[in-house]
Amino acid sequence: MNGFDVTALLLSLRLAAVTTVLLLAISTPLAAWIVFGKSRGRALMEAASTLPLLLPPTVLGFYLLVLLGPRTALGRLFATLTGHPAAFSFTGLVIGSIIYSFPFTLQPIVAGFSSVPVSLIEAARLLGASRKRILWELVLPLSKRSLGAAAALCFAHTMGEFGVVLMIGGDIPHETRTLSIAIFDQVQDFDYHGANHTALLLLSISFVALASLYATRKQKLVA
Repeated sequence: MNGFDVTALLLSLRLAAVTTVLLLAISTPLAAWIVFGKSRGRALMEAASTLPLLLPPTVLGFYLLVLLGPRTALGRLFATLTGHPAAFSFTGLVIGSIIYSFPFTLQPIVAGFSSVPVSLIEAARLLGASRKRILWELVLPLSKRSLGAAAALCFAHTMGEFGVVLMIGGDIPHETRTLSIAIFDQVQDFDYHGANHTALLLLSISFVALASLYATRKQKLVA
């Protein structure tokens, strides 16, 4: 098997794109609550969101596999609502990727929101702007670089996932076999030439994503 698995490439790109879009939608309001909210639960949320950075991917994948399996109420409810179990499906990969890449999306956005001058926010409040308007018309525009960083990191990180996707998705061709799993299969088959091609492809995609981010940042600084 020379070269790389095109189906695995398309699946990985789809998984990374879906995960990035969903995590941006989830992390943006959550980051606003963490930075501008007054609840004491903010520290707990930040701690919980950082756990995926510390846990081995196989440990996280194992608990997700158990949680979404048919033996739990959540797993049975999901199967009833969707008609198929979450484990060993693309949906399961998305759920696992969202949790695993969560800190790579949330933390840059929190940092971006935190860098917005408090004086600007207070001035907007004095002028009668609502919290929603402040977020959409002040905070988000001033945090575009952080949002871009979050998107790039999430996309690149999801493309290279292995432990979580293997545990919760298995190795099902056309369904859950991503590029990282394809590399593992190629190495097991002693197809080092193909594994090298696939690894270089993953490396190139991650490099392009990060290079685009830094190039855009440099252009803004020059402008």
